[in-house]
Amino acid sequence: MAFLNYHHLRYFRAIAHEGSLTKAARHLKLSQSALSVQLRSLEENLGQPLFERKHKALVLTEAGQIALEYADSIFRSGEELTDLLQNRAKRSRGFLRVGAASNLSRNFQLSFLRPLITRDDVELIIHSGTLRELLAQLQTHTLDVVLSNTPVRRDAETGWHSHLLDEQPVSLVGHKTRGMKPFRFPEDLRKTPIVLPSLESSLRAAFDVLMDQTGIRPIIAAEVDDMAMLRLMARETNGVTLVPPVVVKDELASGTLVERHRFPQIKETFYAITPSRRFPNPILRELMTKKR
Repeated sequence: MAFLNYHHLRYFRAIAHEGSLTKAARHLKLSQSALSVQLRSLEENLGQPLFERKHKALVLTEAGQIALEYADSIFRSGEELTDLLQNRAKRSRGFLRVGAASNLSRNFQLSFLRPLITRDDVELIIHSGTLRELLAQLQTHTLDVVLSNTPVRRDAETGWHSHLLDEQPVSLVGHKTRGMKPFRFPEDLRKTPIVLPSLESSLRAAFDVLMDQTGIRPIIAAEVDDMAMLRLMARETNGVTLVPPVVVKDELASGTLVERHRFPQIKETFYAITPSRRFPNPILRELMTKKR
């Protein structure tokens, strides 16, 4: 059985958190060469490179990210030991780092992560951003999964896996009014203002194709690239809004909004994007298993 030198682990942790050998050596009051030797010893002991150099910077490898999580956990356990002996015990917790595309439905995010929200042994870390930003973090192992409404192309360099979690038809929703007549699609769009997702949305592209086929140019009241804002606009506008029902499910349930027309041929998709990893996060693996 390989012997794990905890001094080596402490040095590695300092390098990872400081981001460079120079800063870590200064913090630990060691020479940079001595610290480099200690890091190399730990890598040889673990049989895995823990860092790689990118543009003169030290970046954690996948094994390095896993090692850092364990190192942080080990040193937290040391703190817990002190707390325990001083009657301030804390429970060790696992972590899941989730990236969510900024245009993704908050309601969908909540439904996907709900099994973990009430667990006191799991801490969720959720970041929002553009898909490009989140994929960059996924590639550097600072995220475990990215939630998106579009899949990503897999290639030899990235090795992404796009797991289809759900798909839903899209609807036109609006306020319920007295004497409401059935909505006639597409004729009523000649005079009814519509709130649409932005041009970058796959929903918008499919809707535009459909409208081109009908020969009708709708009255566009607003174009929105964020699902949370699309939900607010649906509640405020006097017209209709093109939106997946999950985004406005509370408003539909309460009767604040009603479905005026459904498009079975246009679907909103929801994906979990993961990288090819030798050491997948067990919490994510458990969550994905429940979704199948």
